[in-house]
Amino acid sequence: MLSPSLYETDFYAWTEEQATLLRNEQWSQIDRQNLIEEIQSLGKQQRQELRNRLSVLIGHLLKWEYQSQHRSRSWLATLRIQRLDIAELLEDNPSLKPYLEEVLRKAYLKGVELAVGETDLPKRTFPVECPYSLSEIMDYDFYPGESSKLVDESEQ
Repeated sequence: MLSPSLYETDFYAWTEEQATLLRNEQWSQIDRQNLIEEIQSLGKQQRQELRNRLSVLIGHLLKWEYQSQHRSRSWLATLRIQRLDIAELLEDNPSLKPYLEEVLRKAYLKGVELAVGETDLPKRTFPVECPYSLSEIMDYDFYPGESSKLVDESEQ
């Protein structure tokens, strides 16, 4: 029976070891199979982060529109921060831009679940399909529903 590898017993130590081996060009000692899997995993994590941030942004847009009487500076901050974080993620990973369109439906479904969980509104309150375009979702000046003093005050 094989003893567990460093990859299995101390992932951080394994990453440090692999970095050292790469830096020193010790190609024959590199754990190729696990390194390949981890690099692929990094790409998946970037996609997942984009999807999650988009879900939170959509959920807050729904809350903003459908519970306008409960709007807060916190909701406004969440909308702005998520937009900034998504823009930064796309700036760092421009090849993810086409993924936005692909993931919009899934992000909307999660956004609805977030809005339902945080508002006590029934799920049927929200449209079946996302009512916002990607350009609206990402537009720093787009706040659905009636206008809000919170947005105006924060611009001063």
